Amino acid sequence: MKVEGEDSYAHVLKYTGIFGGVQGLNIFINLVRTKVVAMFLGPSGMGLASLFGSVVTFVSQTTNFGISFSAVRHVSELFDKGNEDQIQHFVKVVRAWSLLTALLGMLVCVAAGPLLSKYTFSWGDHTLHFVLLSFAVGLLAITGGESAILKGARRLKSLALIQLFNVLLALIITVPIYYFFGESGIVPVIVLTAFSAMLTTIYMSYRLYPLRLRGCKGILGEGMGMVRLGVAYVLAGILGSGAEMLIRAHLNVAGELDVVGLYNAGFVLTITYAGMVFSAMETDYFPRISAVMNDGADTISDVVNKQIEVSFLLVSPMLAVFILLLPELLPLLTRTDFTPAVPMAQAASFSMYLRALSLPMSFMVLAKGDSLAYLLIEGFDSILLFFLVVLGFRYYGLVGTGLALDVSYAVDLVIIFFFTSRRYGYRFSLSLLQMVLVQLPLGVCIYLLSQLDHPWLGVVLSYVLAFVSIVFSLTILHQKTSLWLSLKQRLQSKFRRHE
Repeated sequence: MKVEGEDSYAHVLKYTGIFGGVQGLNIFINLVRTKVVAMFLGPSGMGLASLFGSVVTFVSQTTNFGISFSAVRHVSELFDKGNEDQIQHFVKVVRAWSLLTALLGMLVCVAAGPLLSKYTFSWGDHTLHFVLLSFAVGLLAITGGESAILKGARRLKSLALIQLFNVLLALIITVPIYYFFGESGIVPVIVLTAFSAMLTTIYMSYRLYPLRLRGCKGILGEGMGMVRLGVAYVLAGILGSGAEMLIRAHLNVAGELDVVGLYNAGFVLTITYAGMVFSAMETDYFPRISAVMNDGADTISDVVNKQIEVSFLLVSPMLAVFILLLPELLPLLTRTDFTPAVPMAQAASFSMYLRALSLPMSFMVLAKGDSLAYLLIEGFDSILLFFLVVLGFRYYGLVGTGLALDVSYAVDLVIIFFFTSRRYGYRFSLSLLQMVLVQLPLGVCIYLLSQLDHPWLGVVLSYVLAFVSIVFSLTILHQKTSLWLSLKQRLQSKFRRHE
């Protein structure tokens, strides 16, 4: 007998699994790359790379007008109508704006170079570095526009291949340059990686919609609606990436580059690991929630709760195992001198439990088009995160930064829940509350056991609790979907073909 709502749960699980699988492969390759970078650069070198990378992201998000986000919606609407001529024309609009934002981003990065050097570093003049990094900013703008075209045209296979090729090319570029040039190769690696990502993206995009230069006169004026849609998204991104840049700059000044490298290693590993589950949100969940935002509170709550439940059931056992294995995992993936980042990453892992709850709710605000509310919420969260990390580091060192992430995401969850419940009538489901009351305490217990002075007792009990977390998630997924039946049918069909 079919469980009610089975198809919806199965859909969410299917696409979370597909994009999570691709992301998992990308993560594996990136972990290999991280290991190589850590070996050649060490904590200080990784800290320097993190600072430069955060500046590139900040300038890029400041100047790209949200094209990579807002263009998706416009292309998708035209794609659904099936008017090929309109799609081709709007693709020209997207590409024209992408080129304009690329040039603007490069100009801003060059002009702001002295200022960025002064406030990001407490030593030396790095203006030339930021001038060279302007090329990466421009390349990212082009890549964002072409990616938006592919997303709007639903070319999910192409996007997955692009991700895979990009991480492979990044690995190929990174290893020899860091091996021969060490820290001097950081800026070239950032620029060349951005260049290779642009090449793979435009190759796929141009195959779908070849570049056409005729009929481009006055075309920029037609993209103003797209730009206006992306303004709030851009401003929120500026505050978010600006907070990350300021956090790393503060850690560099208050501590040293080694501290930045340790913070970045713990932060990236925690965020990236959980990102396997969250990777399907923008591509699959966002269009689904956008389609039902006018259908009433019950329908909205049902779609959102199913997404949260699947995400939370998948991410919880992953984080439990992550907390348990991190003392062995992080030195293995980096170097032994990155071990001080372990307590920070373990503490920060709870922010991802909270993120699994809050992220699907945040997409409601975007889907409804409440741009001002989205900007205010994201802006407040970014400012709060910065001050909490500063205070956490001052009083508790690196562990304090991890705890600051937890508190920041907890506040974000409370704010977004109260806003969406009052504005859209959203309510948590009883089944979701039950899952949270089981999985979150399991994670807390595993974390506390990992801090015991009697390692063998903590390890044994932690493994038992991690096993309980895994079994609980699999049992609920089995009840709510035809997961096992689908797997059984696929295996049987494969066996029949080979008979």
